[in-house]
Amino acid sequence: MPNIVEAELSYKIGGLCFKVSKQLGRFCRERQYADKFEQLLKEKGIKYEREFEIKKLNIDSPNGNKVDFLISGKVLVDFKAKTFITKEDYIQMQRYLKAANLELGLIVNFRGSFIKPKRILNPEFVISDHSDVNSSFSNR
Repeated sequence: MPNIVEAELSYKIGGLCFKVSKQLGRFCRERQYADKFEQLLKEKGIKYEREFEIKKLNIDSPNGNKVDFLISGKVLVDFKAKTFITKEDYIQMQRYLKAANLELGLIVNFRGSFIKPKRILNPEFVISDHSDVNSSFSNR
């Protein structure tokens, strides 16, 4: 059986996204979904950083590269509220993952009839220690 990257954590994230979708429906703004998701993260005691600037992990990353959430220092999560996820959305997440040297990113689009978190893997991932960043996480 293949090893699924961050299986338990991504399962928890997916479950919270389904709760958000059920509570808010299909036609809210990304910010509203992110606010509700953040509330659920706090309730579950899951460590995260919101609107995480990739530059914190990689000084060479351009300014302004922000992802909606960095969960437990391991998984990037980006929310969308549009008709469909585009190739550019995948490319953006790949760029974030490479710059942050993280293995897994999730793109969640709340506009569709059903949410299907898209798992994006970083093929250039190299195991390293982000302990300086992980220790700064809080349950905001």
